[in-house]
Amino acid sequence: MKEAIFIRQNMDKWKAAERRTFDFSMSSPDELVEAYTDVTADLAYAQTHYPHSHVTTYLNNLAVMLHGELYHHKRERWKRLITFWTHEVPLAVYDGRRELRLSLVIFLVSILLGVFTAMGGEDFVRNILGDKYMDMTLENIAKGEPMAVYSGEPPFEMFLGITFNNVMVSFLVFAVGVFTSFATGYILMENGIMAGAFAAFFAQKGLLGDCLLAMMLHGTLELSAIVIAGGAGIAMGNGWLFPGTYSRMESFKIGAKRGLKILVSIVPVLIMAGFIEGVFTRYTHVEDGLRLSVIIISFLFVLYYFVYLPVKRHREAIANRQD
Repeated sequence: MKEAIFIRQNMDKWKAAERRTFDFSMSSPDELVEAYTDVTADLAYAQTHYPHSHVTTYLNNLAVMLHGELYHHKRERWKRLITFWTHEVPLAVYDGRRELRLSLVIFLVSILLGVFTAMGGEDFVRNILGDKYMDMTLENIAKGEPMAVYSGEPPFEMFLGITFNNVMVSFLVFAVGVFTSFATGYILMENGIMAGAFAAFFAQKGLLGDCLLAMMLHGTLELSAIVIAGGAGIAMGNGWLFPGTYSRMESFKIGAKRGLKILVSIVPVLIMAGFIEGVFTRYTHVEDGLRLSVIIISFLFVLYYFVYLPVKRHREAIANRQD
């Protein structure tokens, strides 16, 4: 192909690619990759057929500029991912602090309700936990292994099953917020009553210490995640109930967006909780000090990421606006 024909056939495409290098915002990552691929293919052709031509130099420079934009976009994407976890999520948690506090209060009151009601008799606990679970647990207690329920399956299978279940429960707690925050509150109460009844049952058998060490080993993260999911659901549900100066739909969208950011933050927490429960909790004869250390570390992490860091990021944002 003659050089003039080659240039005429491709000049519009090259000019479009050149414009992308001057205005990065006009292109998606896929469009940049496509432009870079086309230009490098044309450059290879030009180097073969017109090695000393100006068009070859032009295409080489254009390929270099496109490569620079792609690298810049890759760095921005990683930076955006980091700031999402270190800034955006903590700020969303701070904005939803009232809903999160309400979720915590509902859950704690529900635990107490489960404890006090379970003290009235074993029938209530059976209704909550199920006959099959109760019979199995009583059998394990008789064998001297009250927490053997945590070692009933292979570790990896148990990890996957528990993590999937925990994620589904947390997403349910959030998703029912679309029917107003009362629905989320109801699901929180169910889970709180179940946790309270579980602990009360073992307390009646004189095994409260063993129960708490085993349950809170993973439960510190797991129950915290459920409370946080509850706060996210309440934030979304309150958008319907209390729109303020916004339209009801606009208020709902704002609450849902904030709630989703909060919800995403607990996915790694639930994965870690599932790993601890599936792999570590089964070893009920491990030294109490080691298990207590894991519980304390988990609790400190929750306090840092969901309490301290949101307040810190909020204060930084205020300081930046004042500057």
